[in-house]
Amino acid sequence: MKQRRGIYYLLPALLLIGLWLGNLMVGSVSIPLREVVSILFGGGSEQIAWQNIVLQSRFPQAITAILAGASLATSGLLLQTLFKNPLAGPSILGISDGANLGVALMMFFVGSSFGLFSNATVGGSLAIVLAAMAGAGCILMIIIFFSTKVTNNVMLLIIGIMIGYLASSMISILNYYATADRVRAFVLWGMGDFSGVSNARLPFFAVCTLAGLLVAVLLIKPLNALLLGEAYAANLGVKIKQTRFWILICTGLLTATTTAYCGPISFIGLSVPHIARLLLGTSNHQLLVPVTMLTGACIALLCNMLTVFPSTNTVLPLNAITPLLGAPVIIYVIVNRHNIQYFN
Repeated sequence: MKQRRGIYYLLPALLLIGLWLGNLMVGSVSIPLREVVSILFGGGSEQIAWQNIVLQSRFPQAITAILAGASLATSGLLLQTLFKNPLAGPSILGISDGANLGVALMMFFVGSSFGLFSNATVGGSLAIVLAAMAGAGCILMIIIFFSTKVTNNVMLLIIGIMIGYLASSMISILNYYATADRVRAFVLWGMGDFSGVSNARLPFFAVCTLAGLLVAVLLIKPLNALLLGEAYAANLGVKIKQTRFWILICTGLLTATTTAYCGPISFIGLSVPHIARLLLGTSNHQLLVPVTMLTGACIALLCNMLTVFPSTNTVLPLNAITPLLGAPVIIYVIVNRHNIQYFN
């Protein structure tokens, strides 16, 4: 069993390293692998421009993709387990829309001089993150409230979608009254991008996401108990309300931080947990949580590579690529839903 578990971790980890190096090599300027390795280990390069590209641009972008992918995938897994619904996710349940609304309010009423839209300090980034987290947290609390009132998962999912529509409606109203520059900035941010986190902002982003991922790891045992039902979990000593609260905090922190820095990235949070389950063939969160994190990081790195046309200046929006990988997975899950047991 330990050998099999090691293989489950080793293969995604090796793929992660390969994709990470690929992200450092591929771009508008192609850089040979040996030069990338030399730069990373402090040997430098004869091409000063290559050194600046790797260390100042591609390195923080690749690390951001790893952390963001792991965060969104983990958020999706937590919500799918909590609601026992394979279509639950940060975007489907309106949580990302809540974060978008928080950022939109911050931009339109405070100004675009904060966080993502200028050379902001950590304080500016913190303001954007707190705004996104407040929006995401409000939506999550509403969803948790309705989960105590509505027993049908399909109805709860519809409620989440409707709440997302309400948040989107408020954003549309803000866009109508905002200046053209702020609307353009918000639209560009909404396309998704891993390049918004510089080396200066990376430590704060990493601390927030790693804190959320750590909480997710600590929730592994309660998550496994919830698979058996809340009544059985309570008999095992799991504090249901406390577990829901920490899932709320964890999901809100991961989704809000990622959305604030990278924009509302679609499909990773919804599809990656299914990919991990299909690879493992189990719902045991002791395996599922770390493999979901690794798979999410790999998918995010792959999507980031696919946005760039090598040796050109053409860069596609991130949200133009993620559905190409995520949508087929969801279609497969829906078509084969009777043959797949996720929550047992």
